[in-house]
Amino acid sequence: MAALIESCRYFLRWGYGVNLILKPMKLRGVVVNDSRNTLQSCATYGTRGTNTAEETQVHIPIDRLTVSYSRSSGPGGQHVNKVSTKAEVRFHVQTADWIPEDVRQKILEKNKNRINKAGELLVTSELSRNQQRNLSDCIQKISTIIVDASEKPYEPTAEEIALRAARLEKRNKERLKQKKIHSAIKQSRRDFD
Repeated sequence: MAALIESCRYFLRWGYGVNLILKPMKLRGVVVNDSRNTLQSCATYGTRGTNTAEETQVHIPIDRLTVSYSRSSGPGGQHVNKVSTKAEVRFHVQTADWIPEDVRQKILEKNKNRINKAGELLVTSELSRNQQRNLSDCIQKISTIIVDASEKPYEPTAEEIALRAARLEKRNKERLKQKKIHSAIKQSRRDFD
């Protein structure tokens, strides 16, 4: 396992599969921190209608992930039948103390189909015919899942709340006015006696 982590560290430092970005507007890139064998992914997100963006650091410790490889499907000839290139990365969501508790709960809610009975989040990739590229793609997918779960909901400003209240009041006045008109029409039909 240590050799695998070392080869991953070498690949992620010098390799060419790190820039497989699923959501280019959110994720900036993947960087390896040599001192703790962790993978860092910087992501930015902001609220709707504002230009300010908050930065979130997603630290993914590689030693806490379970990585396995298997035969990949699809075309490729004899090479596909001999080499295990499909990467499968899993980790137990409830015991992942490197993710905040509220983010873990959102991950459990949003990714029910990716979580098995043991409570492990399973991410696979067979995008490439290279193990290291598929591994980096899986890690990129995990960081995307974490960033999506850690997005803060949109909070309206006081101006927008006041504008909404004014619109609601105007709609209610118009509704009551139309109701009175309709009532007067009905009343005028009744007074024929």
